[in-house]
Amino acid sequence: MKFDTSQLSAVAPEITLLTLACAVLLVDLFVKEESRIITGLLTMGSLLVTAVVVAAGMSGETQLLFDGSIVRDPMGDVLKIAVLLITTMVFLYSGDYQKDRELYRGEYFVLGLFGVLGMMILISAHSFLTLYLGLELMSLSMYVMVALQRDEARASEAAMKYFVLGALASGMLLYGISMLYGATGSLDIGEVAIAIQSQSSNADLNLVLVFGLVFVVSGTAFKLGAVPFHMWVPDVYQGAPTSVTTYIASAPKIAAFAMVMRLLVDGLNGMILDWQPMLIILALLSMALGNVIAIAQTNLKRMLAYSGISHIGFLLLGVLSGTEAGYESAMFYAITYALTSAGGFGMILLMSRKGFEAEEISDYKGLAKRHPWYALMMLILMFSMAGVPPTVGFYAKLAVLQQVVSVDLVWLAVAAVFFSVIGAFYYLRVIKTIYFDKAEGEGMSVENVDLNPVGITLSLNAMVVLALGLFPAQLMLICQSAIG
Repeated sequence: MKFDTSQLSAVAPEITLLTLACAVLLVDLFVKEESRIITGLLTMGSLLVTAVVVAAGMSGETQLLFDGSIVRDPMGDVLKIAVLLITTMVFLYSGDYQKDRELYRGEYFVLGLFGVLGMMILISAHSFLTLYLGLELMSLSMYVMVALQRDEARASEAAMKYFVLGALASGMLLYGISMLYGATGSLDIGEVAIAIQSQSSNADLNLVLVFGLVFVVSGTAFKLGAVPFHMWVPDVYQGAPTSVTTYIASAPKIAAFAMVMRLLVDGLNGMILDWQPMLIILALLSMALGNVIAIAQTNLKRMLAYSGISHIGFLLLGVLSGTEAGYESAMFYAITYALTSAGGFGMILLMSRKGFEAEEISDYKGLAKRHPWYALMMLILMFSMAGVPPTVGFYAKLAVLQQVVSVDLVWLAVAAVFFSVIGAFYYLRVIKTIYFDKAEGEGMSVENVDLNPVGITLSLNAMVVLALGLFPAQLMLICQSAIG
């Protein structure tokens, strides 16, 4: 394998984050409990520094590195910056919540950093092995984060379910990769794509490839949380500490989108006629089940979990269109959904206090009278998830639906709109609770939601969601240049 220093400069973001994560781990050993905020600040600083390194190294060219196992391209750079900025926001949201529950420990931040490193490796993968390593580094970090609240039975149960089902999904993905390797003789995603094109006439090899594809799609669907591989999502979202749920519900969705792009579009595009029907079924089931079951939920975290499942269905619509414009719209959807989801769970973190988890929808009764500004921010975030103009959620859904219609899948676009209308009900129920229901009992303390760094960041988050809805062109142009 040829090696030169330019290869190191191309993976500088990953090296930077790994070095800073190790530094945070060492510094935390010498930080006293009352000064633990230093660890949090260093963690957020590490993410921002890494984002600067990514931005500084953007060239607009595609580079294959380390014998083709890593790729540095515009799509990867944009997705990495999105992951780093959104995760920084998540850590900022989590501070007070973690302190109140005595979870403000170095382990949370270091695991979070290594999870982000896994996401970055996954985004840059150009080999099945590299992709699997990035995926497992991300997944293992999240398994442990879910179980951080050791004395909470619900968190331990959620972590166990997540770990067991995650191991099963990883096994399915590995089995699929082994079949693809057996049929093509390579683990390099680019070489696999070429081999599939050249073997289109070999019926026996085609059968092996299709079987491998089924297992790969199944493993990927689990990581996305798509139906029928969604069973872990509501339990993990509800059982994990809300700070960890916020982490899981945001940036990893962007990494999962990159995984779909690397596997299906870059590697298995020659089999689009085989994986397109699979994605249609996954998308339809996810939108149907996610939106319908969310109606019955009274727990906001669980409701947002089923909401997330339905959003994954929409994201898959962009990918299954099989066009560049479809991939661009799916990328736009992934980034904006991660941003909106971080804001939604950030609101739960902001409203929670010691001894009180603000995760029931009824906990938000009368919020408009107690704190009208945060009620407005929640309204913007819920409208965006529902796809109501002028928020970015409306434009993201419209962009995806346009691409589905452009490939003559009009019936699928109609079904997506139908399920979106059903989904609007449970988002509007939250808004109705905030604005029209009277608070019962002690409810939420006004003091808990006074303007603070978390509240300011949450306000900026909601304002960005609104601004991107009014002026989506710039982000869409970035997605177009990244995919094109």
